[in-house]
Order: sequence, then C-alpha cells, then structure tokens
Amino acid sequence: MNGSIDAVYRRESRRVLATLIRLLRDFDLAEEAMHEAFAAAVVRWPDGGVPDNPHAWLVKTARFTAIDRMRGRARFDRAIAELLRQVEAEGDAEQDPERRDAEHDVADDQLRLVFTCCHPILPTDAQVALTLREVCGLTTEEIARAFLGNPATVAQRIVRAKAKIRDENIPYRVPTAAELAARLDSVLRVVYLVFNEGYSASAGETLIRHDLSAEALRLGRLLLDLMPEPEVMGLLALMLLHESRRLARTAETGDMVLLSDQDRSRWDRFLIAEASTLVERALRSRRFGPYTLQAAIAAVHAEASDAASTDWSQIVGLYDILVRVDPSPVVELNRALAVSMRDGPEAALPILERLQDGGDLDAYPFLHSARADLFRRLGRRDDALAAYRRALELTRQEPERRFLQRRIDELA
Repeated sequence: MNGSIDAVYRRESRRVLATLIRLLRDFDLAEEAMHEAFAAAVVRWPDGGVPDNPHAWLVKTARFTAIDRMRGRARFDRAIAELLRQVEAEGDAEQDPERRDAEHDVADDQLRLVFTCCHPILPTDAQVALTLREVCGLTTEEIARAFLGNPATVAQRIVRAKAKIRDENIPYRVPTAAELAARLDSVLRVVYLVFNEGYSASAGETLIRHDLSAEALRLGRLLLDLMPEPEVMGLLALMLLHESRRLARTAETGDMVLLSDQDRSRWDRFLIAEASTLVERALRSRRFGPYTLQAAIAAVHAEASDAASTDWSQIVGLYDILVRVDPSPVVELNRALAVSMRDGPEAALPILERLQDGGDLDAYPFLHSARADLFRRLGRRDDALAAYRRALELTRQEPERRFLQRRIDELA
C-alpha cells in the first residue's frame, strides 16, 4: 500500500498543490495542508483502499485541515478571518467531480500556478526559483545546486516572492487575452531558462542536468496542452530538438562533443519528428516569434545527415529574420557563426570584432571562444591563443574548460 501512496504522491502532489493554492490563496498553508492530507492517506487508505479519485480526496481532506487551522487563527487576525470567509464560500462543490470537468479544472489550476509564479512583477531569478519549487517540486537545495546558489539565499528569494504575491494581491488566474502576450513571454522565458540550465549547466562538473531539462519539457507539454499558441509550440519544439541530441553531446569521459563532431545516429529521431511537426504548425500560423525561429534553425541542423550537408544558407536566412524579430548581441553572434560556415571565417570576423568593440558581450565566454575559432581557422595563432585564454578565464563549466584547454594546448 505504501508503494501505491508513493505513486499517487509522485503523480498527484503538484496537481493537488496547484488546486489548494487557488482555494486557500496561500502558498505555505496549501503546502502544509497537502502534506497533512498525504499523512492522513497513509493512515486511512490501507484499510479502505485508494479512492477512485485520489486527487479529489486529497484536496477535500487538505482543505478541511486548512480551514480548521484558519479558524483557530481567525480569532486573533482579522485578515485571516476574511480569508477564511472567502475560502469557506468556495464550498464543497469545488471537490465534486460531477459538477464540471474535473480533469480540465486540475490542469487549469496548474496553468494558473505557472502564470502566478512567473508574474512580471517578480524578478526573473525569483520567478525561476518559485516555479522550480512550487510547480516542479524541487527542494531549495536542488535549486541552489542547479544555479550555484546558497540554499539560504534561494529560500529567502522564494519567501520574498510569496510575500510579494500576497502583498500585491496577485490573482491566481490565467491572464486575460489583453494581458496574455506580456505574461506568456515571462512564462516561456522561465521555462527556457530552466531547460538551458539542464541542457548546458552554467557551471559544475557535468555538462548536462537531465532532471532540470526534463522538468522544462514537462512544463512545455503542459503549456501546449492548455494553451496551443504558436510560440508555445515553438519553444517546445526548440527544447525537443536540443534534447534529441543529448546522448551525442558528451563522450564517455564526460567531455563535450561539438555539434559538427556528434554521432548523428545517436540523435533521437522520434523527438525530432515531433518537433518538426510543431515547427511546421507554428510557422503556418504566421503568428510565430523568436522561439519558433530558433526551433526552425535547429530543425535545419536535424535534417542534415552529416555536418557537411548542413544548409548554412537557409540557417543564415533564418538568423536574418531572427535578428529583426528579436535583436540582441547573442543572436548576432550566432548569426556570425553561421555566416562563417557559409562564407568563411574572414566574412564573419568583422561582425565578431564589432560585437567585441560594443562591450555588451565582454564577459560572455562564447564570444571569445568564437573569435578564437575564427582566428584558428585563419591561421592567426597568437590571436587565437589570446581569445581562447580569455574564454577559459570566464568559463565555469568543467567540460567546456577542458575543451578550451585542449585547444590552447594544441595551438601552444
């Protein structure tokens, strides 16, 4: 029976929490009530069996537990008394699966929670931490390890974010159509930040944190199920295309393998096919944005049977559009690298030198490693060494550091 309860916890806990946060309007109270409901399940389910609808049972039990706790505090706190009145007004109909489409409501609760955690009033680092904690269920220690933070700092960030949501009376709801564009951008940005930290960790001994990228993919699928917008399709496609190359990105030693050197037979063709369908749907909508364009670029790489057959002209053309849609120094850097593959390093070097002079990417290691690679291809050994050494100074990721050191050793 304990195994059955563990399975229900893994499957339902984040869904139960999302519903309780909506009903109770308090993150901490909802989490406490959820854990007490599961504790009650450990006691009651071995005799009576797992309910037909464990989600409804857990939510109802947790809600009653929370109401009892709130009644004890309401005598001393007028704000709690008002909150209690609102919670009780919801009524038991919330837990009646025959009242409406229960599965839709549960999914909608999760979507509400994602948008609440990613509200633009919160700083981006708080949005990421709160989403990982409340939506994905990671501990503060796991979040701190992923982003090289201090657990106490992460915990404070989450506490402040919850307080901000409470004090600003941020509603637990999906934004209206008028608000959606700005709010959806925040959600997609946070999901992609989580994915990128898993796909290519910013620091540490390993290149990949599969647990984080898997959570981002889960969130992407959830968003697509509930909100089939073109840019949601584009982001999920982009993440799937990157994920399709995961097994080929590192050698058995843990060292990184460049895209041009990867064994493409190890790429996951099922993920590529799923992503390609999403890219096509998003492009046909003509309402796509930067995530769809980046996914289209990744799809061109995925279509090539080997590095030599990559259609670099098409990739440069897509980057030309992306630079107009979402201009940034990083996008220009990536476009320059595509230009170097289509037209040669001498055509791309002036673009990188302009970016270098601009100063926006001075602390960005990939600008320096990209310049170093162009210098190396042009036979400018000393310039290449200087740029590789600057990139090494800025890089905190151990497999990337080993790669840069190998380049330096080869040249030196």
